[in-house]
Amino acid sequence: MLIKKYDTIDSSILKALPNPTSEAYEIKIKIPEFTFLGVKEQPDFANVYLTFYPQDKIIELKSLKQYVFQLRDIVVSYERLINIFYDHMMKVYEPDRLRMVMNCNPRGGISSKLTIDSDWSARGGQEKYRDWVNGGADDNWQVLM
Repeated sequence: MLIKKYDTIDSSILKALPNPTSEAYEIKIKIPEFTFLGVKEQPDFANVYLTFYPQDKIIELKSLKQYVFQLRDIVVSYERLINIFYDHMMKVYEPDRLRMVMNCNPRGGISSKLTIDSDWSARGGQEKYRDWVNGGADDNWQVLM
């Protein structure tokens, strides 16, 4: 197996489709088999949840699967990976909102959860949705999944 570093992650794999409507709607995507190599080159596993409010483009799911598949041989920390993934999604799809939650499986008895939301003012957002306050945005996944 060829080990690759995080700077080889290819964002050009992600493809966009035209949004079929100008009306507002929400897309939720669950990636239950998210796999990558941790910094000690040991496999890490996570569930990734995307909440996506499209503008002009939507996600082509086949390309998202291919993008995620390339990560299986990437050596990277959780923290760097969620930021790279988020930046690539924002660049390619230019959504009104993207919320990304990565629930990492336990390793050594410790699990972690990382979240990025483009609605946060710290990420340049306007905080217009505010459903993320008190963890509310994550609660919707129990109904869907």
